[in-house]
Amino acid sequence: MKSTKAKLEIRNATAEDIDEIVDLSRRVYPVETPYTRGMIRGHINAFGRGQFVATYEGKVVGYAATLRVKERKAFGQHDWIQITGGGYASTHDGNGDWMYGFEVMVDPARRRLRIGKRLYDARQALCVELDLKGIAFGGRLAGYARKRKAFPDPDQYLIAVAKREAKDPTLDFQIRAGFEPERVLRLYNREDKASDGHAALMIWRNPYYDPKLDNQPVTRLDPEVVRVVSVQMEARTLKDTEEFYQAVDYFVDVASEYEGDFVVFPELFTLQLLSCEPEELAPDAAIQRLTEHTEEFTTRLRDMAVKRNINIIGGSHPTIVEDGDIHNIAYVFLRDGSVHSQEKIHPTPDERTYWNIHGGDSVEAIETDCGPIGVMICYDSEFPELARRLADQGARILFVPYNTDTRHGYWRVRYCCQARTIENQCYVVTSGMTGNLANVSNLDIQWAESGIFTPSDFPFARDGIAALASENVEQVSVADLNLNSVTWARAKGSVRNMRDRRFDLYRTIWSDGG
Repeated sequence: MKSTKAKLEIRNATAEDIDEIVDLSRRVYPVETPYTRGMIRGHINAFGRGQFVATYEGKVVGYAATLRVKERKAFGQHDWIQITGGGYASTHDGNGDWMYGFEVMVDPARRRLRIGKRLYDARQALCVELDLKGIAFGGRLAGYARKRKAFPDPDQYLIAVAKREAKDPTLDFQIRAGFEPERVLRLYNREDKASDGHAALMIWRNPYYDPKLDNQPVTRLDPEVVRVVSVQMEARTLKDTEEFYQAVDYFVDVASEYEGDFVVFPELFTLQLLSCEPEELAPDAAIQRLTEHTEEFTTRLRDMAVKRNINIIGGSHPTIVEDGDIHNIAYVFLRDGSVHSQEKIHPTPDERTYWNIHGGDSVEAIETDCGPIGVMICYDSEFPELARRLADQGARILFVPYNTDTRHGYWRVRYCCQARTIENQCYVVTSGMTGNLANVSNLDIQWAESGIFTPSDFPFARDGIAALASENVEQVSVADLNLNSVTWARAKGSVRNMRDRRFDLYRTIWSDGG
């Protein structure tokens, strides 16, 4: 299966987007005054890097507008007209030490895709990249007008919301996004009737800002922390296929709530779908039947990735490819809506004999919003050439969905995955399945102890284990992986496996010349 284009994308706004952004503002603000073309053009011309659009299937469905200001201006009493230069962003100060967000709007028809959160994330990433002190903005008090009798003064209302004694749909979202209420901005926007014209000054402080460093935008690196979630899933006998997708979505939602960047499922976890069959099928017929679920499987998980705002490593699923052979394929569903695939290169003797699964013929890193990653399916992890190719292509995280029936099978995969972390100075995230399915041929027993493994050097986990599940119990493991630690290890570590190779003595040459 070829990679598909991104369905949902966050990028910088361009002049070509202006008309669509204006139309979006009319949909979002049917009563208030919408933006004009001149205003949006002013935003882009003033600070192009600070203006973001969200596009869904090529259409603009979200917009975030930002400028830079000095700290005194951001924290002083102001209104929306003053801080934005009448809505044109003409007050942008290229030497400002704070980012100021003055607009986030999302198409009302697309509000279940976490677009607002993605726009906030993009803005925060830029703040870190530019090494600014933080982000400020005037947050609506969207519930204040309705509760003014209980809270005659907006200060009282803001304190109650901050203490969770009152609820406000807008402020609650912003607080969950990591912003803190600083003070009330009185009569911030007189057109905002629901807020009675007032707003709250909301603050996010850049945790990576270092005031001791001069010229920080040039000298300071982004720590690039990636949160990964490994699902050790128990096989279930299902009543229908919907039960399978509900179980998968449950874990995807959990991983998303923990703000994971990636969630990985076990190899061949879709075999559970065969438990819905009225009777046990012979191995060849069973795997043929499973391939019929491919279209629904890829569609459902792609939609989950977009909806839950998380990248999904979809275990693996047998698929009929163009030449009619069946391949064991790991589908990677990115949160921008694109779908990628990595075939298993080395089917086990059991897979070849019972299921007639053929090996793939390419190994490529997959570009994600967290940098390039690689996928090796179970047995593939036991061949060091694959991991080395992926590391050479820039992957710093390798995902290994596996399915092993015995303890010694599990330890083969485990030992090899930990070896790959040392050889390539990278992270390896594994996910296995446990339990059994009595009515699914060739899936009698399973053994798993899923883990998240690191290189062995000073910045990493003491034993090279960032997280480890209990054996043969359904659970999730979570770890934060610092990609800059990998970069440091490869350049300055105690040993430098990637750098110290003897190309004058040996090298691996792939059939494509890589």
